[in-house]
Amino acid sequence: MSINFNELRELLGAIAQTDITEVTLKTETFELTVRRGGTNTPVTLTPLASPPVVPPTPMAAETATPPPSTEPAEPPAPSPIDKKWIEITSPMVGTFYRAPAPDEAPFVEVGDRISNGQTVCIIEAMKLMNEIEAEVAGEVMEIAIANGEPVEYGQTLMWINPS
Repeated sequence: MSINFNELRELLGAIAQTDITEVTLKTETFELTVRRGGTNTPVTLTPLASPPVVPPTPMAAETATPPPSTEPAEPPAPSPIDKKWIEITSPMVGTFYRAPAPDEAPFVEVGDRISNGQTVCIIEAMKLMNEIEAEVAGEVMEIAIANGEPVEYGQTLMWINPS
């Protein structure tokens, strides 16, 4: 069984819509465990077949250079300018939309005052539009995602200065 990123994203989105707290998929070549709880818990993908071991080749000290990183460089999470700012994070994997429809005004803009429970954006997951509501009243200080961009579970969508 090969891993298809889009199918994995759809599966994670479907799990996010349910009360399921843990799922494990296991094949001969990999094991995928997803756990959900009150904190951001990482998704683990464990290869079961060990990769071939390649012994290092000796190099002269003056010509030795570190091997290029095989992991993609992840940009550091933006830190709020003011430590009292509160982030609104994505509760699921999906696509971020600032407005209810392409030809309509965005739910919020930077500088807008919002109230607790107010819809601030939509995350589309598996063709379902999920309204994301603010859990705090305050002023929108930064919108961290561009309209139409994919988002991951727990990714910061916007920063709010609570009032």
